[in-house]
Amino acid sequence: MQRAGCVFADDEARLLTDAADSPGALRTLLDRRIGGEPLEHVVGWVAFDGLRIGVRPGVFVPRRRTELLVTIASARLTPDSVFIEMCCGSAAVTRAVTERTGVRSATACDIDPVAVACAADNAPDAHIVCGDLFDPLPGDLTGRVDVIVANAPYVPGNAIAFMPRDARDHEPRHALDGGDDGLAIARRIVADAPRWLTDGGTLAIETSRTQAPHLEAAFARAGLTATTVTDDAVDGCAVVGVRRGVGSPLRAGRPDVRP
Repeated sequence: MQRAGCVFADDEARLLTDAADSPGALRTLLDRRIGGEPLEHVVGWVAFDGLRIGVRPGVFVPRRRTELLVTIASARLTPDSVFIEMCCGSAAVTRAVTERTGVRSATACDIDPVAVACAADNAPDAHIVCGDLFDPLPGDLTGRVDVIVANAPYVPGNAIAFMPRDARDHEPRHALDGGDDGLAIARRIVADAPRWLTDGGTLAIETSRTQAPHLEAAFARAGLTATTVTDDAVDGCAVVGVRRGVGSPLRAGRPDVRP
């Protein structure tokens, strides 16, 4: 595997060996990995926020930096809150948030039926829906949501060719491609989120440090009070915005975001 360019070859070999139930199965797994498939697709899971999240071919692999969204959301939720994960992929964030907070009203949405099926396996207690961003959400959530998070695609389209081959060739392009500047999907989420959020509700979107100022500007145009939050421990970055209604203070249990 070292000859095939695997940086952590010894660690990967151990995971592949653990995942195989026979020498023949191990050979098959090795061939898939050497052929460029993501390790997580080959073994069928990824470690995320202390959990084992199932992933399968054709589904975006959660990155550790997205654990920042879990931290942001969990600080603002109680079991009685309403939570939504947009562009959920495997629903890793939804699973982690529900494990941390016990939130009972959790909805995860993705446009890809393959991802939605994977999400349903990972977050069986959540409401999993398939469709374009907010379109499939039940209307009775309008104005009632406490926290919305999204790891929307944010790679500029012309930069995908320079990504590592396991992501570039094996993860769905629609889960990577954020348009010309990487923020096309994020801007759509920001524009529509306020009508779903309760007063004092929070929207958090993962992004890069270079894109964050531009995304903050989109939050401001949507009437959200925004700041950029980073976590060097996981190399995470997110823009976090709060919807404040006229004369409506931020409710108890939802502290202001701090960078």
